[in-house]
Amino acid sequence: MYDYIIIGAGIVGLSVAKALQDTYPDRKIAILEKESGPAKHQTGHNSGVVHSGIYYQPGSLKAQLAKKGNETLYAFCQQHDLYYDRCGKVIVATTESELPQLNMLHQRGLENGLELTKLSLQQLKEREPYVDGIAGLFVPSAGIVNYRQISEKLAQLIQQNDGHIFYDQRVEKITETSSHVDVTTHSQTYQAKWLINCAGLFCDRIAALAGYDILMKIIPFRGEYYVLNQDKEHLVNHLIYPVPNPDFPFLGVHFTRMHNGKRDVGPNAVLAFKREGYKKTDLNVKDLYEVLTYPGFWKIAKNYLAEGMAEMHRSFSKKRFVENACRLIPSLEIDDFQPGPTGVRAQALTLDGKLVDDFHLFNGKRSLHVCNAPSPAATASLEIGREIVLRHFT
Repeated sequence: MYDYIIIGAGIVGLSVAKALQDTYPDRKIAILEKESGPAKHQTGHNSGVVHSGIYYQPGSLKAQLAKKGNETLYAFCQQHDLYYDRCGKVIVATTESELPQLNMLHQRGLENGLELTKLSLQQLKEREPYVDGIAGLFVPSAGIVNYRQISEKLAQLIQQNDGHIFYDQRVEKITETSSHVDVTTHSQTYQAKWLINCAGLFCDRIAALAGYDILMKIIPFRGEYYVLNQDKEHLVNHLIYPVPNPDFPFLGVHFTRMHNGKRDVGPNAVLAFKREGYKKTDLNVKDLYEVLTYPGFWKIAKNYLAEGMAEMHRSFSKKRFVENACRLIPSLEIDDFQPGPTGVRAQALTLDGKLVDDFHLFNGKRSLHVCNAPSPAATASLEIGREIVLRHFT
């Protein structure tokens, strides 16, 4: 029998395992992963951004753990000689109407304990000469890492410390008793004293297998990127973000300086017709049926109808996407963009149509379910692992 079974070998599940090993080095840990290796989905398709915590409500878990996680993630990369680039982020106001929101972000960042610099037009041009803006905010702690590389290092460390990772193990049945949990895959049954569900895009279904209704459903949103041609990469020095629309829960099209030297542009945010639907043509009837028959989806669709239609337009129209990106860098032309990577974000949605804004944990009898861990979960992953162990297993 194991002391802990963790479902999911994304960066959150791996971080929980690492935190358990650091706290309880003699306890037996197993990770069950349905894919052939770690970080195959949300983690491996992540943009690589190390967030600062500037966007999040002061006092929220997101705000606290993003700031701590930002520091510990860079330290982890430095300790293990992994790639990182603390290049900083510039948030750009392009119109006078965006200045109040920029000032609000500045104030929120200060409340979250961040080091920030307001940028005048001249200072903005010194940092990003090709950006068309009237003012900006510089966030020096933001940067870029390779989350797949970090996950592979975590998996290696876990296994070196006698942790077991079992790949190609899709969980089909969970039985909780007063003393232990049985977790059955297609090939065998594993037993542990405690279960920790870090299944990401399938966390609600794993919770349901254990017999729990977490009162929310995972809705998959696909983010689609373009990549700048190599001869245009010099136009982007930092991470360049627009001032976010306060009426829409995503950050808008931005420019990302990647670990491979490329400059990604995006994402848009559109409903995926499959939980792991990385292509427009990907469709899973069960996944789509669950979304379309969920009352909360239609409530949020009504609230964000205009924004949602604009996102869909950008998904199918490169011209419209480029027009949106050129609000920040107007010298770019449509031929400067090539199709890039995609990712799918697992966003929890309640029955009354509200996006779950903060990280959310659900306690079972002998299980803990990580039910909402969207961005900045990768940034905060090491601290999420420590927080889970501190709050629930000490």
